[in-house]
Amino acid sequence: MDFDGFYRDTSRRLMRYAYGLTGDPGEAQDLVQEAYARAWQRWRHVSGYQDPEAWLRLVVNRLATDRWRRLFVRRDRAAAEPPRPPVAPPSENTVLLVRALRTLPAAHRNALALHYLLDRSVAEIAAETGASIGTVKSWLSRGRTGLATALGSLEPTLLPEGTTDAH
Repeated sequence: MDFDGFYRDTSRRLMRYAYGLTGDPGEAQDLVQEAYARAWQRWRHVSGYQDPEAWLRLVVNRLATDRWRRLFVRRDRAAAEPPRPPVAPPSENTVLLVRALRTLPAAHRNALALHYLLDRSVAEIAAETGASIGTVKSWLSRGRTGLATALGSLEPTLLPEGTTDAH
């Protein structure tokens, strides 16, 4: 039997089995997908087994057991550590900047974030977004103009850290 036929004949049963083990349809799908990926990689070998579906069930069972084990280890480790200190709320400057960024078109906001927050060059942004260098320069220019408009005439003390008043 070829792998495609095997998959069509067994995938629903294996999904029901994984769902029974986990009680979570998303997790069951992940386990079944991983089991079939492993079967496909070893199909020459697995197809020779007397009951390849039993091999898949074993893989799903072990994957489910490993997930539970990792969850318990992670939970136990987290319980042994002291609680983390609370995260400070964002500054007023950060709130104002985020609010202003939300007014921009997505392309402008993305270009500004890549350039100013991740220190990406114009050429790197162009390569990542699939846009031309000229388009990226336009996005950055229009984004800065849009930010200036959205931020209005804020006092210099309210400008984001590391920026200067351009007036």
